Amino acid sequence: MSAPDYVRPWPACREGDTLVVTKLDRLARSLPDARAIADELTVRQVSLKLGGSVYNPNDPVGRLLFNVLAMVAEFESDLIRLRTREGMKVAKAKGHLRGKRPKLNHRQEAHLVALLETGEYTTADLADLSEWPVPPSTGLSSEKGF
Repeated sequence: MSAPDYVRPWPACREGDTLVVTKLDRLARSLPDARAIADELTVRQVSLKLGGSVYNPNDPVGRLLFNVLAMVAEFESDLIRLRTREGMKVAKAKGHLRGKRPKLNHRQEAHLVALLETGEYTTADLADLSEWPVPPSTGLSSEKGF
């Protein structure tokens, strides 16, 4: 998965602390992840509070409810992912999904590449000369505030 890892707050928890999580899908991405996190918290004697209820790993009903909640959260996440892909497929078929539009058209890009290939200009020079905006993420932005 390309999404960044979840922020992991439980390493900062100490014995006797309570980790409060509003929804289980905010704690883990899958049932095995949720179980591993709950086991780690249990070993470290950190309480886990899910949406107002304290999870008790020593109670069979508590473990059952935790597993059911984790399965429902994983199922819900899978449904969202599936619907998103279906929606993107439909949008692409209708021609509505084209991605981000390039800043330069083909002629402008070819012109800048030709200037770069002459060896007379660096990419920084071209960013300064260019009337077209250069995104700051490229590291090539000039002092003009592009």
